Amino acid sequence: MMKKSLFIAELKDILSNRMLLISILAVLFIPLLYAGTLLWAFWDPYSQLEDLPVAVVNKDSGADFEGEKLTLGKELIKEIDKSDDFDFRLVSEHEAKKGLDNQTFYMMIEIPANFSKNATTLLEEKPEKLELKYVPNESFNFLSAQMGETAVKEIRTSVQKSVTKTYSETMFEKIKLMGEGLSSASDGAGELGEGAEKLSEGAIQIKENLAALADNSIQFSEGISKAGNGSKELASGAAKLNSGLAQLEEGQNKLAAGSEELQNGANNLAVGISSLQTGLHTVDGKMEELNSGTAEMKKGVEQFQEKLPELTKGTKELASGAEQLNNGLGQFEEQLIAELNGSINQQLEQYMPLLQQKLTPVEIAVLKQQVAQQQQQMAEKIKSSVGELQTGSAKLASGAKEVNGAISGQLAPNIKSLNEGLGKVQTGQQQLKAGVHELALGSDQLAGGAGKLQSGEKELTEGMNQLSEKLSEAKNGSAELAGGAETLSGGLGQLNSGSAKLSEGAGKLAEGSVDLENGSAQMKEGTKELHEKLEEAAEKANEVKGKEETYDMMAEPVKVDKEVNHHVPNYGTGIAPYFLSLGLFVGALMLTIVFQLREPAKRPTNGFSWFLGKFGVLFLAGLAQSLLVSAILLYGLNIEVQSVPLFILTAVITSLTFMAIIQMLVTMWGNPGRFIAVLILILQLTASAGTFPLELIPKALQPFNSILPMAYSVRAFKAVISSGDFDFMWVNNGVLGLFAAGCILITMLFFKRLFKRQYGIEKRKAPVQTRQA
Repeated sequence: MMKKSLFIAELKDILSNRMLLISILAVLFIPLLYAGTLLWAFWDPYSQLEDLPVAVVNKDSGADFEGEKLTLGKELIKEIDKSDDFDFRLVSEHEAKKGLDNQTFYMMIEIPANFSKNATTLLEEKPEKLELKYVPNESFNFLSAQMGETAVKEIRTSVQKSVTKTYSETMFEKIKLMGEGLSSASDGAGELGEGAEKLSEGAIQIKENLAALADNSIQFSEGISKAGNGSKELASGAAKLNSGLAQLEEGQNKLAAGSEELQNGANNLAVGISSLQTGLHTVDGKMEELNSGTAEMKKGVEQFQEKLPELTKGTKELASGAEQLNNGLGQFEEQLIAELNGSINQQLEQYMPLLQQKLTPVEIAVLKQQVAQQQQQMAEKIKSSVGELQTGSAKLASGAKEVNGAISGQLAPNIKSLNEGLGKVQTGQQQLKAGVHELALGSDQLAGGAGKLQSGEKELTEGMNQLSEKLSEAKNGSAELAGGAETLSGGLGQLNSGSAKLSEGAGKLAEGSVDLENGSAQMKEGTKELHEKLEEAAEKANEVKGKEETYDMMAEPVKVDKEVNHHVPNYGTGIAPYFLSLGLFVGALMLTIVFQLREPAKRPTNGFSWFLGKFGVLFLAGLAQSLLVSAILLYGLNIEVQSVPLFILTAVITSLTFMAIIQMLVTMWGNPGRFIAVLILILQLTASAGTFPLELIPKALQPFNSILPMAYSVRAFKAVISSGDFDFMWVNNGVLGLFAAGCILITMLFFKRLFKRQYGIEKRKAPVQTRQA
């Protein structure tokens, strides 16, 4: 009863202090915030990969392979579209690079222009590999780049399978064609055997005919000698013929050149005559319009001449009226100013009684002064405007007089002369029209003659060209004849000297015909054997059958069957042991900030009761944290575990172990103890192998794994969540229990020593120090 009293006092103290109670309740949710929130955020990111935008740029221009169009780029795009790995978007290269720069795309896959072409170079001397350009935006998100690299490897495997399948189909077709070729070769070998038999028979006939050849060789030598003399005479005559034809061809070339120049001149003449003809007809057509225009102009001049007296009278009257206007403007100026001033003064007098009621005498005097100033300004403006009108009217009168003088003195006589000149022009135009018409008719006749001349020159030029070609052919023929005659003469001389050797060679041929007969027999046997072997090879080649299953086998000879040992359904399940351990450790550490681990709620009876009072609160808090986070993972995130009770038990053991460790550190050293706990947390984050395997972290950190409690909690959680290896779970929970037991023992000994130091002297009469609220 005494042992529980301090624990109950601690609970009462917490319940009576509202801020402390709220703080402890808030700390209980720390593991949930760490483990629950982080796991919820990263529960299954790989299932959302289809929302990750990836740019695909297809620059493949295709290629021809065995007479067919090969477009591996388009085929690859079709395969990518079927994939749910990412949100693949087919865009241009500019859009893709812009998307990488502004972080619209996480990566870019580029299919180069020579993608299909390189696939056709397998059988060439220097085959080219197919390349896929992969550009990850690692600064945007490094993990997405790693995922993309895996996807590109799968795409590369797909392309390799497609290319290998295509070449497999081609190879089997070639084997089929080879079988057909071997069959044809076998048939040819049979025909070759038949030919060998005929060759043997022909060898016997050759032997008989060679004897006759030796007898007739003397007569052949005499005939060759006579033919040699005739060929020399033929060569001399052919040389003279070639020389004469060369001279004739030179003269013909000069004549043809002159004919071409004549034809060019005739063409130019025809073009000029045609232009002249067109121009004359155009002028002829426009002469009538010119005559009509001249007549209308003459008529208009006569009408203007009739109106000249009236124009003279009008300008005279205009000058007189302008002078009268100038004189009247002065009188108008004076009358206008006088009337306006009188009107203003009259209105001012009418309103004066009213103004005297509203304004003071000084203000009325000022108003009259302003009215007088305005009248003065108005008078000046009127004088200025009337002055400008007077100036304009004076200029108008002067100009009217000048116009009147010009009309009377100069315009009337000149108009009369103009009218007479137009009459003469009209008469000349009639004569010009008749002449132009005759010229147009003559140009028609001239154009007809030029056309005939042009046609004749063309025929002459064509005839000269044909003659030149024929002379050139004759010259070339005579040259070939002369050369052939010389060659014939020389050849007959050589033939004459060789005829003697012919007789000697005929004898040797007769002797060799015996060897030919023996060889033809051996050839007959060899061709028979060749026919049999080729026939057998053709049968073997034709036995090779290509079909779709065969092509798939060669394209993908190895198939990998994935058999998972202890399946983990998603990323969150895999990372749960790490985040769960991290949350419980941080929750234990945060609890020490709001709850005093050393000062008792009341005077303890001994060190053990003091320890139980503190650890009891930590035990309840650790139990609550572990149960809360377990409930959220099991029923909120629906995590799949091998055993729910063992999962909850492992969470409780882990939480209490962390509570015991942190209680020991903070109770013994206070804030330095908390700092040590933070250092332990940092080491556990890196060396507990919760994310990456232990072998992948730096070797300097690997030894810390075996001395950190979080490494054992991660293993225990992995066993109870995924593998189901409960023996392994109990081993790691046992190590956690040892950590907890050791820390509890050290903490109890510390409280025992602390109790003796503070409460061991019974004679001390000072009041017991208790924790303040």
